[in-house]
Amino acid sequence: MSPVPDYSPMDCAQYSRLELAILQRRALRLRWVWRGITHLEMVRPVDLRTRRHAEYLILRDTADRRRILRLDRIAKFEVL
Repeated sequence: MSPVPDYSPMDCAQYSRLELAILQRRALRLRWVWRGITHLEMVRPVDLRTRRHAEYLILRDTADRRRILRLDRIAKFEVL
């Protein structure tokens, strides 16, 4: 498998905060950028995955839809 182009890993401390939020079942206020558009949403983190040399957050949005977000698209998050 070839790596995802231009993937930039998340800081280890931030990654650990995501892991802890998942373990504690804490919600996140999440801001991310995709295709030049900034998104802000409350989400419930479910899991972290690595695929093709990139890391992803599996989450549930406010409508309880399962979504997958590449970590380097996250601009900022706050554990609630």
